[in-house]
Amino acid sequence: MTPIRVVLVDDQALFRAGVRMLIDSQPDLDVVGEASDGREALQVVRATRPDVVLMDIRMPVMDGLAATAELLQDDSPSGHPPRIVMLTTFDLDEAAARAIRQGASGFLLKDADPEFLLAALRTVHSGSAVIAASATRDLFAHFADAAPRPVPASYGDLTDREREIFALAARGLSNAEIAGREFLSEATVKTHISRILSKLALRDRVQLVVFAFEHGLA
Repeated sequence: MTPIRVVLVDDQALFRAGVRMLIDSQPDLDVVGEASDGREALQVVRATRPDVVLMDIRMPVMDGLAATAELLQDDSPSGHPPRIVMLTTFDLDEAAARAIRQGASGFLLKDADPEFLLAALRTVHSGSAVIAASATRDLFAHFADAAPRPVPASYGDLTDREREIFALAARGLSNAEIAGREFLSEATVKTHISRILSKLALRDRVQLVVFAFEHGLA
């Protein structure tokens, strides 16, 4: 299996060194580049074409928000930009909410358990689940806009069953939790989620949570 290619972006060299040692200890993960600010990150990511970027939010020269917005606009040979995970020091971080709205695939606390960080990299690479689903939901509940946007016509394309699954996923439930609640197999739930993402033109389940909050469907 080809290792998941990771780029680390953080202005603290000691933090990067520790995370690099952790990631490189795993046979299925490989750090292919590092950067100390957002502008350097643009160069490194464009040169190495990683699968996942761990991006600190607050850095000198160019912060993680600006770098994320620019990277997600890049054309990629693979047809999609890398998945970007924001690194923050506190859970209710408005900057993290803004990054996720831009298209980042989630966020992690910088003091997260090492095993959780490794699992998060694999999860976001697969696109099958939300990183810190409950935290993502809490984040958007805290910073939700007072007036939700109109619900797009594409939401009307969902079947009744897909709307039920959508509502549970928007609450941060995992495939296993949805399967248990709805008396379905996990494979069936995964199929429903894939169809929902396709119909709503969403990249992943993080974007599903954002969609739900922005349109008053959470």
